[in-house]
Amino acid sequence: MPMLSAAQSQPTERAEFIRKTYIHLAGAIAAFTLLEVIFFNTGIANLLANLIFASGGIGWLAIMGGFTLIGWLSGGLARQANNEGLQYLGLSLYVLIYSLVFIPLLFVATNYADSSVLPTAVILTLCLFAGLTLIAFTTQKDFSFLGGFLRIGGFVSIGFIVCSVIFGFQLGLLFSLGMVLFSAVAILYDTSNVMRHYAVNQHVAAALKLFGSVALLFYYILSILVRMNRR
Repeated sequence: MPMLSAAQSQPTERAEFIRKTYIHLAGAIAAFTLLEVIFFNTGIANLLANLIFASGGIGWLAIMGGFTLIGWLSGGLARQANNEGLQYLGLSLYVLIYSLVFIPLLFVATNYADSSVLPTAVILTLCLFAGLTLIAFTTQKDFSFLGGFLRIGGFVSIGFIVCSVIFGFQLGLLFSLGMVLFSAVAILYDTSNVMRHYAVNQHVAAALKLFGSVALLFYYILSILVRMNRR
């Protein structure tokens, strides 16, 4: 018998699913922040950032490949509805790999940009995420039609990133602005999707999905601010 989605469940079950999803999302963001603090305070971030910068395109391609592989594995683990341990393992791996991917950008932001850049990026990301979430919940619109745009946009963006690494050109401000728009669309899509296609006991997987979109939004907002406020 197929499991009911959160949207098809009783109001009390749906409310509990939403509560658990966003508590786990907040927990994932807190864990990501803690990992970054540890990495930077122990010198791991400096070591890794310098290693990536020194290796050039090969380092970035290795990170992208590892991120794609771990992201796929983590998502699969988190969707194991009947195994809570695997769900948490998937979310933990996802947060860890994102914290590593962010190190080079955070290194530049903290060492070569204005001190207001990082808190401004955090505030802008949270405000935009809250606004998009409010739109998704208050309109109760099915944003699944955005899936095609996200699939095509995802392949195109990956293609641009890979080409920029291989051929050594800068993607520029317009690309980052486009990725902020892409991330905003992804948040609308994911928020709608987790309500309509996730069972009420898949709150960990739902949190993982939303965390990925929020992290992507934060990454490109921070990229734009760093580009505009380099010292």
